[in-house]
Amino acid sequence: MAKQKPTSRAAARTAAQKKSPARKTAAKSTSRKTIKAKDRKTKARAMPAAKPRARPKQRIAISHYRDEDFLTNGLRAYAQYRELGIADASNGLAQAHVIRLIGPCNPAEVSKLHFHDVEFQMVYVLKGWVKTYMEGQGETLMKEGSCWTQPPRIRHLIMDYSDDVELLEVILPAEFKTVELAT
Repeated sequence: MAKQKPTSRAAARTAAQKKSPARKTAAKSTSRKTIKAKDRKTKARAMPAAKPRARPKQRIAISHYRDEDFLTNGLRAYAQYRELGIADASNGLAQAHVIRLIGPCNPAEVSKLHFHDVEFQMVYVLKGWVKTYMEGQGETLMKEGSCWTQPPRIRHLIMDYSDDVELLEVILPAEFKTVELAT
């Protein structure tokens, strides 16, 4: 039996679109996407969920002020560090210490551009003042009560400080690498 011709232009256009190779390709593509999406959902259900890595249990850390706890065995020769016991109590998750910068400031020794390979770093000025430079921020005078964070691997340096400056620094993780940069 012979096919009947469409009676209107609209009917003719609809019939032509049904036979169009582009339309068939688009339909196949859509059905493939649907199948792939279903496969992903099925695979996601079939795979066991990854368990979060268990961290060792943390302990309580108590540190009372004692002047003799400030030691010169830290990162910088011009600084004394008082460890607060956080690294041990957190099994290396974090580190916290009070830093005394030994005055007077010698820019030739102190002002070296560097960065720390850390996940988090925060500094709070307990006493005195410190003038810093941080990439993207510029020079900033931090006074008693000032607090700042340094994003991971940000280039920075200390430009100057008062003879009585003390800083509280919190860093994650406790062990990290410091890289000094040539200027």
